Amino acid sequence: MLQVFSMPVGFLEFDSKLFFPDDKVGKQITIPVPSYLITHPKGNVVFDTGVHCTCIEDAKGRLGEVADSFAPRAQPGEEIVSQLAKFSLTPKDITYVANSHFHFDHAGGNEFFPTSTFLVQKNELEASKDPELAEKSFFDPQDYNHPLEYKAIDGEFDIFGDGALVLFPTFGHTPGHQSLRIQVAKGTELVVTADACYTKRNMDENMLPSIAYDTDEMYRSLATLRHMRDRKGSTVIYGHDADQWQQMRHAPESLA
Repeated sequence: MLQVFSMPVGFLEFDSKLFFPDDKVGKQITIPVPSYLITHPKGNVVFDTGVHCTCIEDAKGRLGEVADSFAPRAQPGEEIVSQLAKFSLTPKDITYVANSHFHFDHAGGNEFFPTSTFLVQKNELEASKDPELAEKSFFDPQDYNHPLEYKAIDGEFDIFGDGALVLFPTFGHTPGHQSLRIQVAKGTELVVTADACYTKRNMDENMLPSIAYDTDEMYRSLATLRHMRDRKGSTVIYGHDADQWQQMRHAPESLA
């Protein structure tokens, strides 16, 4: 039986103008950093691994100057390994990890999954190996540069071959950003956007955040996601929407 669980794997505090640059005045906001566990008859999947656990005690030591702009606000237990323990699971029980992209709040826990296969878009992997592109994309090798099994995928990828979990490209935020479609039941589809769309407001107002590798690509990705929501009737789970997060069920309760 397929089930979906949302897990907090960090919280970040920063100036809201980073999300909503059209605002005249920003304010400090705190947003969730989510990971998703999907249990499937053929294996367990984790989508994004969150902020590295050391940020709970020493954010500056882990992130350096990034911590001045994006201040971690997680509590003990709000990281990927502890979240999996709620289900009596360890990283060894995870068949696949899919990184939406390689930013610190989405790939920080990668190193804890040495036996999993990582599914990452080819463009993202190639950028991560090019120092100039990696710097332009705000990648930090300590998040992903570990002896892990990375599988490069090129475009849409059906994880188990049954249409239940499909990764699809939503480039723009980074060179190879991807999102996830989850077919929970016939006629019921969840779309996990990750950072292709931070919040409902970004989608409704067609507003890109301050961080975008390729704005044209990101606008196209945002339009694709909006079409899924408004035309196809998919339930969209935004990347870091604090209001939506408060209304959702979280682990160990199932989201779907």
